[in-house]
Amino acid sequence: MDIQVDSQTVIVFDLDDTLYNEIEYLKSAYIQISKELEPNKWKRLYATLFSMYRNKLNAFEYITSNYDISVKYLIELYRNHYPDILPFPGVVESLKKIKTIGGHVAVLTDGRSITQRNKISALGLNELIDFIIISEEIGTEKPNKKNFLAIEKKFNANNYYYIGDNIKKDFISPNSLKWNSVCILDAGLNIHSNAYNYINNEHQPERFALAFKDLNFIKSID
Repeated sequence: MDIQVDSQTVIVFDLDDTLYNEIEYLKSAYIQISKELEPNKWKRLYATLFSMYRNKLNAFEYITSNYDISVKYLIELYRNHYPDILPFPGVVESLKKIKTIGGHVAVLTDGRSITQRNKISALGLNELIDFIIISEEIGTEKPNKKNFLAIEKKFNANNYYYIGDNIKKDFISPNSLKWNSVCILDAGLNIHSNAYNYINNEHQPERFALAFKDLNFIKSID
């Protein structure tokens, strides 16, 4: 899929399950928790926790029932840990290319400030992003237009793209603001797997991509 870029183009990305798989963040947190609680047998505990998650069981309840640790501490450790995660193939190269051909890169994501900024840093993307909007910092979550209008205020550009994965909330505001919108389809690992509930015009993006690597950013022809 070709996406034309020039100096008046802003490519805005969602973060979780768009630039990397969010399940990898969960696994990273469970590994860190397991290592803290069972430094010599952490893999066994990790296997238990991840299996419980996949079976929709309460892993934190299991931990607090078997270890002298509070739910509050577990949540803080989960949210604040520095994750071991990698971007999807093509992400770093694409962001570099957008900037090389004169475009601008932004991230608009829901979540807590420290959590989302740790993810961006761990992915090695800080130097490639011109502007970041995080719901905790701005006070509203998608699909609130305020988050997207903050992007417009920052850049005052002519052409905006929003690239995300969550059909429930990612594309309502971009569509209403006449942005271009692209959905990267779930390959079976996404945290949000309920797209079938939102197959209507309000929620639908303009275009779909099977994977991030299918996006091809090219210099706009004048």
